[in-house]
Amino acid sequence: MRPSSDLADLDAIGGDETVFGPELGEFPHADERRAQATGEGEMKTGTTTVGLRTEDGVVLATDMRASLGRMVSSKDVQKVEEIHPTGALTIAGSVSAAQNLIQTLKAETNLYEARRGKDMSMQALSTLTGNLLRSGAFFIVQPILGGVDDEGAHVYSIDAAGGMTEEEYTVTGSGSQFALGVLEQEYSDDLSVDEAKRVAARAIKSAVERDTASGNGINVAVVTEDGVEITKHKDIDAVAE
Repeated sequence: MRPSSDLADLDAIGGDETVFGPELGEFPHADERRAQATGEGEMKTGTTTVGLRTEDGVVLATDMRASLGRMVSSKDVQKVEEIHPTGALTIAGSVSAAQNLIQTLKAETNLYEARRGKDMSMQALSTLTGNLLRSGAFFIVQPILGGVDDEGAHVYSIDAAGGMTEEEYTVTGSGSQFALGVLEQEYSDDLSVDEAKRVAARAIKSAVERDTASGNGINVAVVTEDGVEITKHKDIDAVAE
């Protein structure tokens, strides 16, 4: 009998590749079961999201399309949410996991304020976000965290495994490579908030032109010491110009 320590490595879907599989072939409907196990067929944001730091605050921008396989499942998805009085989070990846992550972070920041009588710092919030992703409970989500605290404005890139880096600007999602080229050319550390909004919109527009999973408008979040303001625009050019 195989030692119990090896059981975690067995593939219960892959058929005769394991000691539990049939001698010939695979389990009935194995392709459908494998798709469910790997997340295929669930609603995903596809997405292009960008974050830029300025002296006065942070600008986060996202497109508004969600996909279900090869189909556009929604043309009006808000992919950036306020999770802190002066902090917001963009989402890329699995919609259900991202929504759960946002709800958890909102609850944790509210509890922190209630217990300590002050708002959580951006460093603490980024660490919390990374720890939640590292736990594996929010699989396939790659957010950008932007916020302002006593130390100034911050933008954090957080990968799906919980790795976190602070950046001046960053991108996530399927349209990342197209948006990043614009940011590389147009970002500077002396941008005003309004200038950063235009640069972010041009980055999203560049991705929408080439990435089929991105499109249908833009959400823009401006985060300052006064709070979070999120606006929706169907016409990206109106923000980019």
